[in-house]
Amino acid sequence: MLEHVPLRLVDTRHFIETRRPEWDRLRDLTERARQLEPREVDELIDRYHAASSDLSAARTHHRDRQLINALTTLVGAANGVIYGTKSSARRAFVGFFAVVFPAAVWAHRWRIALAAALFVLPALVFGVWISNSDAALEATADETTRAAYVEVDFEEYYSSEPAEQFSTEVFINNVRVAFLAFALGITLGLGTAAVLLANGAFLGLAAGLFHASDAAPQFWGLIMPHGLLEISAIVVAGGAGFALGWAVVSPGDQTRFAALAEEGQRSAAIVLGLIPVFGVAALIEGFVTPSPLSTPIRVAIGVIAFAAFWTWTLLWGRNAAAAGATGRFTDVLAPT
Repeated sequence: MLEHVPLRLVDTRHFIETRRPEWDRLRDLTERARQLEPREVDELIDRYHAASSDLSAARTHHRDRQLINALTTLVGAANGVIYGTKSSARRAFVGFFAVVFPAAVWAHRWRIALAAALFVLPALVFGVWISNSDAALEATADETTRAAYVEVDFEEYYSSEPAEQFSTEVFINNVRVAFLAFALGITLGLGTAAVLLANGAFLGLAAGLFHASDAAPQFWGLIMPHGLLEISAIVVAGGAGFALGWAVVSPGDQTRFAALAEEGQRSAAIVLGLIPVFGVAALIEGFVTPSPLSTPIRVAIGVIAFAAFWTWTLLWGRNAAAAGATGRFTDVLAPT
């Protein structure tokens, strides 16, 4: 509770001492919600909004985790009384995808950029090398195997099973890759880097084989519809993994366990938020990529999904962060 918040800084101490009577009154009104008089209901709403502003100020200026957690609990309880519990699940769901997830992605944008570089660079290196070096090309496989892969196997893979089953399998595999990219961040980020490098190299290998066979349009026409969104989600998971690793390397003024637990909240929000993204990518891969639609239309679908994802995460994330959101699950308990 608020009584146990350590008063570490003078300005934080003054803030708590000044505002504590208001918080205590809000707590009292919340606990007596069923017995409030009409005038007290109005007071409850006014004090709820005031405490929400205090929570935003605490997040922005004071950065005392115990104070923020205590205010979040207080404001969340008042929120539940005012707005009722029937809509709480819906509000939490909307709040997560409108505030928490994009704010978490925005907070990790530079780590995500690093993850993207570790994916794209090996893809470029392997792609350019294999498509321009006869020795590298021959080292991948014999000529018959390469021809079968480019001319038949790669395209048939997308229609090898019924679309529903194929989408499910793709979804499960992509979630597994993303989870590895995230969870292996605990190895100081080395495991995350390995996952990204390996997947990028595999993409470059495939691209190089098609370019060497003068079949690049076929390759990109099959990869881009689902790949733009799929790869975006993987590198975002990688950024979350790097955040875990950095919390271990540089915990700041916290213990490594506390820093890891705190960062884990934001990174876990990213992984949870990516699940429907992988679902959309899997549906595109199962139903759009192998469809008889023309290549420009299929690619356009992929570009639209890609643009929508990054608009959602970066534009909404920047706005949510500017309003005080931290990218943690507690953001949905009160307005930011």
